[in-house]
Formats: sequence, C-alpha cells, structure tokens
Amino acid sequence: MFCLYHYVQKRIAAYLSSIELLIEERVKMKSNLSKILNLLFRSWFIDFDPVKAKAKGKLPYGMGEKTAALFPDTLEDSEIGPIPTGWAVGTIHDIAKQRKDTVRPDDFGDMTPYIGLEHMPRKSIALTEWGGSAGLNSNKFRFGKRDILFGKLRPYFHKVGPAPLDGVCSTDILVIQPIDDELGGFLLPILSSENFVNFVSGISEGVGLPRTKWDHFKLYKIALPPAEIIEKFTSIVRPLLDNIESSIYESKELNYVRDELLPELMSGELSVS
Repeated sequence: MFCLYHYVQKRIAAYLSSIELLIEERVKMKSNLSKILNLLFRSWFIDFDPVKAKAKGKLPYGMGEKTAALFPDTLEDSEIGPIPTGWAVGTIHDIAKQRKDTVRPDDFGDMTPYIGLEHMPRKSIALTEWGGSAGLNSNKFRFGKRDILFGKLRPYFHKVGPAPLDGVCSTDILVIQPIDDELGGFLLPILSSENFVNFVSGISEGVGLPRTKWDHFKLYKIALPPAEIIEKFTSIVRPLLDNIESSIYESKELNYVRDELLPELMSGELSVS
C-alpha cells in the first residue's frame, strides 16, 4: 500500500510538471517574440540598417530585393538627426489617437473583463491577466481587442501592451488606437520602448503620484517612413503579435487545468491515468 501511494504521488508530480513545462515554454515564447519585434523595429526605424546597407551597395541582411527597394540608400539631416532621405519627422499624434470612451458601472455587466494597473506586467507587451467588473463602482474606459493600453500613473513602471480582448480598464490607463489598422504593428514598439517610456516619465505631472497624459505624446518626435514600408513591417510582425496573443490564452488554459485538477488528483477523485 505504501509503495502504491508513492507511485501515485510520483505520477501526479510528473503530470503537474509536464503542465508547468508547457506554461514555461509559452512564457519563453512570448518573451522571444517580443524581442524579435523590438529588434526588427530598431533595425528598420532607429538604426536604419537597410539604408546603411544599401549605401554600401549591399543587400540588407535577411531582406529580399522587393523589400529592400522600398528603402532609400542615403540619409538626410533633420531636426531629430539623420533620417532616411524622403522620410518625414512626426509625432505619436500623427499615427495614433486616444480612445476616451467613458462608461459607468451601470453600462457594463458583472462579467465584463476588467484590466487595472495591477493586472499589467512591467516591461512586457503580453497582457496575460485581467479580472471581472463585478463590484466596480466608478467610471472606467472601454477598450477593444488590440487597442494599446498604456499605464499613465507612474509611467516609469513601464506597463504597456495590446489588449487581448474587449473590456473596460482603469482611468489610470490610456487607451490608444492607431489612426489606421496598418499602423498598429509600427505604433506598438514605439509606445513600449524604453526611450518613449523614459521620455514621458520625465515630463509627467505630479510629485507623489506622477501621471503622463495624451498631450505629452505629441512632444515625442519620430521618423515617419512612407506608408508602403510601414505596411510591409506590419505584415511581418502581425504573425508575431498573433502568436503572442495565442500563447496568452494557452497559458491561461494550462493554469486553469493545473489549478482545477490538482485538488482532485491529490484527493484521488481523479486518476492520473
């Protein structure tokens, strides 16, 4: 009997370990995909690697001829420093808008997903947690799937990411949308970058509880490429964002399975077979 008990315990431990391994793999996947997104954005729109490669008469690394043809082969001076010839200088307000859809508690049901600052991880665009709206008694902002949520209270906490579902959020979160769907993949790495977060943190208002606001975003200047380059970039990164979103739901399902099955496995109500 003693041996059988330990055998069952080992089977339970092995089963739970397999679930934990799957959860860990998805955490790594989200992190790796985010790094790829940021590295590609930096290469194209900060370091201008394709332009510099063409200036040397080379095909940009890892880029096909059709995509390379979209980039110029020279840089020109601008108010923010050298940028690719023909590109413009703009601000976040040129490519995004604030969604300020205020809703009262009477306007959403108890089962409406709710995201507060406490649900948003630091320095991760994967928003993996949310709660329910039951018990909320103050106005909130409505957001839609893929709207970008930006924590405006203590922005140096670096809480930024695309919403994985529709819902409502704290009014200490800015809800931001690209002015065009094709700009979503271009906008996200800007808003989630260290440079941008540090910029708005530096001009936040308030001493004890500093807050940034939408008006601050128009002070951050960026190099704006032609539409066809943005469209090409978005077509490349959209599958990355889709995979990040899928891994969020897979992780939540695995966590649910683990938490629901553990008591039954330990009590013997459910067989590990």
